[in-house]
Amino acid sequence: MFVYGLSTCPICKKALKALEAAGLEFEFRDVRATPLSETELAGLIAEFGDRLVDRTTNDWRGLSDWLKHSEAEDQLAAKPKLMARPVIEVDGAYYLGWDEAVQKAVLPAQ
Repeated sequence: MFVYGLSTCPICKKALKALEAAGLEFEFRDVRATPLSETELAGLIAEFGDRLVDRTTNDWRGLSDWLKHSEAEDQLAAKPKLMARPVIEVDGAYYLGWDEAVQKAVLPAQ
């Protein structure tokens, strides 16, 4: 299992804590410290499309008009912090966020 996010993100912290509490092994990657490669980013864009860009943040609002209207890949390449998070990969299946549906899919049945 791989978890992509930001080490400072409260939602990522909550997800990581729950995964640890469930005894699951995972590898966490801070996308700000270690940005996604073009290939990795293209795969996530293919999976989630524009949903991969979090447009509710101050960082997104601070983008230039040109960048706001560019492709998701360009936005995330310029500011990795814009990625909606966490992105969780389990056996080739990808999940975005940490809502009840994602928790049900990645955490063992209680």
